[in-house]
Amino acid sequence: MIYNTAADWTAAAQKRVLLFGMSGLGKTHLSQLLRDSGAWFHYSIDYRIGTRYMGERIADNAKREAMKVPFLRELLMTDSIYIGSNITFHNLSPVSTYLGKPGSPEKGGMEMTEYTRRQAQFREAEERALMDTGYFIERAEALYGYPHFICDTGGSICEWVDPEDMADPLLSELSRQCLMVWIEGSEAHTAELIRRFDKAPKPMSYRPDFLARVWAEYLSENNISEADVDPDAFIRFTYSKALAHRQPLYEAMARNWGVSITADEAKAVNSEEAFNQLIARALERKHQPT
Repeated sequence: MIYNTAADWTAAAQKRVLLFGMSGLGKTHLSQLLRDSGAWFHYSIDYRIGTRYMGERIADNAKREAMKVPFLRELLMTDSIYIGSNITFHNLSPVSTYLGKPGSPEKGGMEMTEYTRRQAQFREAEERALMDTGYFIERAEALYGYPHFICDTGGSICEWVDPEDMADPLLSELSRQCLMVWIEGSEAHTAELIRRFDKAPKPMSYRPDFLARVWAEYLSENNISEADVDPDAFIRFTYSKALAHRQPLYEAMARNWGVSITADEAKAVNSEEAFNQLIARALERKHQPT
């Protein structure tokens, strides 16, 4: 870790942190709070994915739909209109819309072959965005003069790494650049996340073996074919399984590569000073005998 003790962290002229964990537990809250303090550069992995690595695919997907409408087709063919995505830190829905959901096209889904193709595209984009962290640390200081740096990652970061492999290339690079901080939720938080997701299911990204397993389970348990799958029903079915699948991966990432804080601790942070104190306590806990 780049800060081994609370004293190292407190004395550091440059503080660099990477937050990971499930969406909805405080990563964005902390990132926005620190960015608003004026001393921290906020690097959003999902924003980087949507603007740098998947922007053309997202725009082309929208154009493909527009080309089905004769009026819009004529305007596009004559370069009379422009179609693009308006991705911001607060609106990343074009990325999730492109990822989509598998199942019946009549119900808003897509064929599994196309879904898995887009999943692979997202994995490549996320890995490349994560590997850009060091570049943005240098850029934030050299170009803008920010002394501190916070990286806000997506929930799927754990899907592309082996946290028990101390030579894992992605984790090795990220831990060399930042202090990795897991925001850990409780059972109550998990129940609330599931409740929210059930109310408004959103596309997610999964490692291929997990996706293949839950897809086969869903088809078997419901005795249906791919063409009959309700997309929202499938991703609701998958979400709680994904939480259980990711939990031990996050835990191993924190144990082997960083520190952990609780979602309640993250929620209580209301200033830069409070955040710095929280990270110092997390480092102290890391070295306490168990």
